[in-house]
Amino acid sequence: MIVVGSDHGGLELKEAIKVLLRERNVSFEDCGTDNGNSVDYPDFGIKVARKVSSGEAEKGILFCGTGIGMSIVANKFPGVRAALATDAFMAQMAKEHNNANILVLGGRVLDREIARKMVGVWLDATYEGGRHQNRLDKIAAIERELMK
Repeated sequence: MIVVGSDHGGLELKEAIKVLLRERNVSFEDCGTDNGNSVDYPDFGIKVARKVSSGEAEKGILFCGTGIGMSIVANKFPGVRAALATDAFMAQMAKEHNNANILVLGGRVLDREIARKMVGVWLDATYEGGRHQNRLDKIAAIERELMK
């Protein structure tokens, strides 16, 4: 299952991506927001990142105006590898090289069709492992050290 969440700046793009997820028969849960009123992005980033961090959800997609704030919030959670992408190549590499389990997109900086392509590429990509795993292991070691 995928969890999605946005603030007001990412709401329109989130709604467009939900259409794509339905078209692809991808099960998802929407953690909010559900209207255009101004909200604090951490509230929704926390909901999505907590579900991915705990294993309740396999993947997540977060949206805010630029994607920067949601990236910062999500990457505070152990086991989360949230990647802010601005094009399809970045989305693909986020999965193939970094095994990103949360994709972050900026609703005010991305065209809807480009974002749809990005999400499709990210969903279809496969983590390559190999030399990349050593790097992820180093990140996991930092998380373990900081959690002591």
